Amino acid sequence: MSAPARLLTCALVAALALTGCSASSSSDDGDKASAAKTRTVTTDYGKVEVPTEPKRVVVLNHALAGYLYDLDVPVHATIPEDADGKGEFSPYWEKEAEEDGTKFLPWSVDGFDLEAILALDPDLIVGGGIGFPLFQAEKVYDELSGIAPTVLVGKKLGDWRGQFSFLADDVFGKPAVYKRHVAAYDRRIAEVKGAITPPPGPVSFLALTGDGTAYGLVESVGLPTELKKVGIEPAPVFADGGFKVYGQGGDMFELSTEKVGQTITQPSVFVMGFNADTTDVATLQKNPVYSALPAFKANNAHDLPYWVLRGDYDESMALLDIIEKKFS
Repeated sequence: MSAPARLLTCALVAALALTGCSASSSSDDGDKASAAKTRTVTTDYGKVEVPTEPKRVVVLNHALAGYLYDLDVPVHATIPEDADGKGEFSPYWEKEAEEDGTKFLPWSVDGFDLEAILALDPDLIVGGGIGFPLFQAEKVYDELSGIAPTVLVGKKLGDWRGQFSFLADDVFGKPAVYKRHVAAYDRRIAEVKGAITPPPGPVSFLALTGDGTAYGLVESVGLPTELKKVGIEPAPVFADGGFKVYGQGGDMFELSTEKVGQTITQPSVFVMGFNADTTDVATLQKNPVYSALPAFKANNAHDLPYWVLRGDYDESMALLDIIEKKFS
């Protein structure tokens, strides 16, 4: 264990020494029995002993919190969707977050606030996922583990099915919940596929940041693969273009302005913001680079909300509603 981790552990022991008696007296025998039970979870970072019925879970990725609400696991705190953001609950789990009294932890581009996490006295920390939160959690994994058992959702679990299955089956021991949700999703896939006329294909995908930087989506993971299930065929843009994946997520690649014009030549394109609704088709239509693209010329450029890019289960279900409405 690193020196920072030992310091955090010592601080935690000291804090619990001051409050341990009152905490013990307020817990009933059932709580003590539950706290004594653990299961072993195998992760990409080793084996972790986690409580079978955690009561104070801290989730260090806003995009993972929804799974815990679906599993009826109490979320004591999570982080904002954006680093340095004020924090806002997803509309798909806002009610559950308010019922749990979920708090937002400070989070910046420099990393997590370990002291704030320590002060919450979690009995389980869940982190990882896709992109920056995973990168930051990996850097301080030892320190987090010194605070509480820490499970990171590894980058190999690149879609909602992999993430949800891992959390439901391995971490929280609720495989039946996952199976019910997947069955509902698969039924909805069949309904939407039968109800829509897909846009001319193959299609490409663009995500744009607030400063206008454009990213293509890798067609073999995430959103493109979900839309393929309803008959919307993704173009092999990444496979044929010799691009390199951007950052830690493995699901995007950067496109220069020149490359946008040379690469996004497909009959249809889906456009979304990155971490916020930073743009839309109407705005891009005013830019000569985008207005010259075949999909824009043919009115086959389609807006999607930013949250579909790395959607969890609830967001993926909501995406199917959007697609059905747009193309039926």
